[in-house]
Amino acid sequence: MAPETLETLELKATLLAENKEEARNVREMLADGPLFVNVMASPGAGKTTLLVRTIRALRDRFRLGVIEADADGDVDARTVAAAGARALQMHTGGSCHTDALMAAQSLEALGWRDLDLIFLENIGNLVCPAEFDTGADLNAVLLSVPEGDDKPLKYPLMFTVADVLLVTKCDAAPLFDFDTEALAQRARALNPGLAVIPVSAVTGEGLDAWLDWLCAAVKAKRLNAEAPAEAASEGRIGREGH
Repeated sequence: MAPETLETLELKATLLAENKEEARNVREMLADGPLFVNVMASPGAGKTTLLVRTIRALRDRFRLGVIEADADGDVDARTVAAAGARALQMHTGGSCHTDALMAAQSLEALGWRDLDLIFLENIGNLVCPAEFDTGADLNAVLLSVPEGDDKPLKYPLMFTVADVLLVTKCDAAPLFDFDTEALAQRARALNPGLAVIPVSAVTGEGLDAWLDWLCAAVKAKRLNAEAPAEAASEGRIGREGH
């Protein structure tokens, strides 16, 4: 007896397409609102520490918000709130990434309408967060010196979707076999327009360059919001997310 024909249902493409549509909705919602920055990195790369330094530097200039995405706990939300930002702890229920629907719900719970700049500290890994567009205006990826300069070769999508690469813990570079220029070349081979900024939250190296980049992005978002409606509806500053 001949075997029955089996039907295969491919869910990933459907999920990504649905997420892309929701991400478009997020960008439309925030078109004349705050700059929304998705911060991605491996665990321990220094996302929260850099955000604290950023908040302290900008809290007198901008109204700041942070969405902290974690599987559990609220330690990071408490940390950024103490630094001077409005904070929301989002639990992903074990998910390895934040998607656009999670982002939309968190933005509403945070209260985005009276803010100037919102950070999403995504779940810590270099794989899943790169696949799911959150609706952010910009994607920032952190790579710490101890992780090595070969990561664009291993996790190319993360560096392809990023707008800025922050090389954290750069003060520790003498202790490791780490080549910042090689990292930049590998990342820009994937993404020629990528900004690369070495930073140290300990010494302050590179922080001014990072803050200048952020402030320019906030200004650009505001100018974009003042443009004709058809230009504003295009969405994000830079490339459409993946």
